[in-house]
Amino acid sequence: MAKNDTIFCDCDVIHGDVVEAVKKKMPEEDILYDLSDFFKVLGDSTRVKIMWALDESEMCVCDLAVLLNMTKSAISHQLRSLKQANLVKFRRDGKVVYYSLSDDHVKQIFEKGLEHIREEENEG
Repeated sequence: MAKNDTIFCDCDVIHGDVVEAVKKKMPEEDILYDLSDFFKVLGDSTRVKIMWALDESEMCVCDLAVLLNMTKSAISHQLRSLKQANLVKFRRDGKVVYYSLSDDHVKQIFEKGLEHIREEENEG
């Protein structure tokens, strides 16, 4: 199906049992709002690059700055957003602060997203 093809439901039948079953399971509005914010954080290509790097290895700000050809200040700004969204964590080793993905859930979400994109590219 081409990307500009749109499918419309051409009926007036409401499947009440399906609507009710889904409605009962639907998370509360504040949870869905938080989920939306979570995905918004992933909507920035610089943050995605940082997450890709941290999926490969724990890294410090200086290493990320060199890798991505950015200033330490710009990297720190993006890491702050990722930390606020609980997507990355840090640990200190003397004067050096190392960043990594927060947990296995974040790693899985990131890797599944990447897998999905690569799958679409191979199909196209």
